[in-house]
Amino acid sequence: MVHRTRLAWYLSAASLLGGCSFLLPKSHTESPTFQNFDAARAAIESLVPQKSNLTSLTAMGLDPIKQPNTLILTPSDIVRRVVSGSVVSKEDLEPGILTCLAARDACRGWEINVSSISKERTGNFLADFINFSRRTETRGWRFNALILLVDDVVVYRAWGGQPVVNETEVQTNPLGPLQDSGPSLVTPR
Repeated sequence: MVHRTRLAWYLSAASLLGGCSFLLPKSHTESPTFQNFDAARAAIESLVPQKSNLTSLTAMGLDPIKQPNTLILTPSDIVRRVVSGSVVSKEDLEPGILTCLAARDACRGWEINVSSISKERTGNFLADFINFSRRTETRGWRFNALILLVDDVVVYRAWGGQPVVNETEVQTNPLGPLQDSGPSLVTPR
């Protein structure tokens, strides 16, 4: 009788934990500067080559010191990014890029990478906890931009990225918690 009671308790605990998806891990990363992809795009598109300057960039919050995930590029970094091997000729480059490259040390660039990504494990808590099945849903957006400046004046700007990130990853381990222990159980002689 005690055996049946204990078994019933285990089964009811397992079924309760199976429905506790709120116990699964969640994570969120975001850029503090832009609220969404369109706001980031609009900010970069508002820059007018040969007119926008460092002061206007700073007023928009585009400052490598204050904007996280901004890479300050040297002239040689810019060459590596815009001239990929011998496929691109000088005539194929944008005028702003040519102006920047001709300015040599007066040229600098900013590569901005911002995002807002949420990852949430969903599904059955018990199956996830004992490593039989894990489902991770990733949602959000990613944005990147390149701004080139010569003597603190914007000469080129471009943007790209993913306006919508919507990914689902499902990992299934038929052996559950034993899935990764196989190689460790075999000892070399």
